[in-house]
Amino acid sequence: MHLFYNPDLDPEFFSLSEEETRHITKVLRLTEGDHIFLTDGIGTLCEAVILNAQSKKCLVQCGPLKHEYDKRPFHLHIAIAPTKNIDRFEWFLEKSTEIGIDEITPLYCSRSERTHLKTERLKKVLIAALKQSLKAYLPKLNEPVEFSKFIKKNAEGSKLIAYCETGNEAELQKVYQKGSDSLILIGPEGDFSLEEVDQAIKHDFIPISLGKSRLRTETAGVVACHTINLLNRL
Repeated sequence: MHLFYNPDLDPEFFSLSEEETRHITKVLRLTEGDHIFLTDGIGTLCEAVILNAQSKKCLVQCGPLKHEYDKRPFHLHIAIAPTKNIDRFEWFLEKSTEIGIDEITPLYCSRSERTHLKTERLKKVLIAALKQSLKAYLPKLNEPVEFSKFIKKNAEGSKLIAYCETGNEAELQKVYQKGSDSLILIGPEGDFSLEEVDQAIKHDFIPISLGKSRLRTETAGVVACHTINLLNRL
């Protein structure tokens, strides 16, 4: 099964982007008559047949549209500090998309070592992971925001902050309720400051632990993502 991304799906005929066309014709060497699958990233999936495989424009005919394909009954939002090494942050984006995540917010904290992101590049990472993992929902990538502003926003479901300095934090699996929406904050390499944790608690965030090991930022994000998905499958 070859899955491709197109934000606008027409129930009949349309052309794919030059980038997707290049992948189809040059990498996979598909041609007229071959079948592919398409998603718009918001839950719609369809099977399509290639009508014309030109080098820069691939014309396809789309079959019946399946809406809300593989929709999940919960919403997972992770707000995470970008890592100094951007490759590590992109790794988090890729793996969390493969596992299953709905929304991501880059979070600038007092100890953040990276305060600039090229979101267009990051969106391409998300799209590639969407296609590789055969999913119909593209995670929403929000613009970066300061920690102090973000925690004041309203959020549905559980509001959690991953922090384990005191040793008294409850484990994520003991706090989260299956089927519920959740927002989880993940700090930078130097972790959240005590002031930030206090601010978060004042805005109804619950401190949680992701285990006994000291995890890198990107690893903590993946562990949180996997734990929520696993708990919902049990």
